[in-house]
Amino acid sequence: MLACELGVSRNTVLTAFDQLMAEGYLEGKVGSGTFVAGAIPDELLSLRNRAAVKHASPRQPRLSKRAAVLPDVATTAKRRRRRPFEPGVPALDLFPTKVWARLVAREWSKVTAGSLDALLTTEPAGLPRLREAVARYVGAARGVSCDAAQVIITSGLQHALEIATRVLLDPGEKVWFEDPGYPAARATLRAVDASVVFVPVDEEGIDVRRGMEKCPSPRLIYVTPSHQYPLGVTMSAARRLQLLETARRADAWILEDDYDSEYRHLTHPVPSIQGLDRNERVIYFGTFSKVLFSSLRLGYLVVPPTLVETFIRARVLAGRASPSIDQAVVADFIDEGFLDRHIRRMRAAYRERQEVLLEAGRRYLNGLLAIRPSHAGMHVLGWLIGIDDQAAARAAAEYEIDVTPLSRYCAEVRQPDGLVLGYGGVTPRQIRAGAETLARALESVRAK
Repeated sequence: MLACELGVSRNTVLTAFDQLMAEGYLEGKVGSGTFVAGAIPDELLSLRNRAAVKHASPRQPRLSKRAAVLPDVATTAKRRRRRPFEPGVPALDLFPTKVWARLVAREWSKVTAGSLDALLTTEPAGLPRLREAVARYVGAARGVSCDAAQVIITSGLQHALEIATRVLLDPGEKVWFEDPGYPAARATLRAVDASVVFVPVDEEGIDVRRGMEKCPSPRLIYVTPSHQYPLGVTMSAARRLQLLETARRADAWILEDDYDSEYRHLTHPVPSIQGLDRNERVIYFGTFSKVLFSSLRLGYLVVPPTLVETFIRARVLAGRASPSIDQAVVADFIDEGFLDRHIRRMRAAYRERQEVLLEAGRRYLNGLLAIRPSHAGMHVLGWLIGIDDQAAARAAAEYEIDVTPLSRYCAEVRQPDGLVLGYGGVTPRQIRAGAETLARALESVRAK
């Protein structure tokens, strides 16, 4: 009857009924017929007909102690566009998007051709050929001594640090931490109930002698030796050997965060501490977020052979595996020479952008901010002249400029007022315009 009424075939009506029943809009009753379902799926997916939930009291929910140290990410998450001079942002305008798109398309073409392995969960330690590619890369570029079995792929540096603390640290155990140092890493350590011991940084890196005075028996030592964050100093060879000997005597582990060591502007990259280690006390971290792009969320750990199986079990607990397609694309990017080519291009670009920033600073910020040149990385420090760095950062934000006060990185050691300025993610033209705008912001603070 319905087919005649609508002027369609009987099979069309039956197919429509089958689809509506499969989706839950109709239900069949034996001996009675087909009826509209009592509970329509759309109603179950909508909140329109549900009563609003009212809390019995305005009290805040009871949270764990770990929740109190979680970093505030709301500001970054809400921002829709990058602003000068946000630290840690690479030169996305120079990223080889066409090459990347071609490699991604090639990997997906294997799936469409019937090879569905890439859609399955990979080995928890990571795609074998990416682990091999990383081992070759860090061995050649960073002097890391390892084979592919020691490499574990993670979802970035923070993920790597979380895994390492699960394996190596019990609640309440002491960790040396650079002061000033990376706030997110500090929050991660506090979130696992570590007892963080803040150790000053001088022109040679973390002050090992001062660390021994404050805490002679640390369980972990977290350092950024190749390009200290945020001061930018490189740990001297003598200090590296002193740190390794201290770790050996204290039976401590060194967590070597090598977040952007590829970008040395005038000299070759400094070899890693891991490459000097003869007692297997170093856990080495690396990331592709700074080299490629931040949303990739791929990093890696290099661990001593005796810890590999334990770290892999912890990797499973912290999240089964990183996306297979992304891992395969990065492996191709390394193996086919695109990574080396990209890093060479970025070194030249970052060197140019830092020079532009220094020149713009002399032109627009003279008497307000003294920018110190850096031999590596994607950020520089600027020392404020008679201006509080917190007030300076707030004023800069009002002018759509993103700078970070140096005091935000400090715990116990008070540094002079300064600003951390990232130049990697802004073009030379944007750098000049940003410096001029920052000058107006700083002048507004001084005028108050």
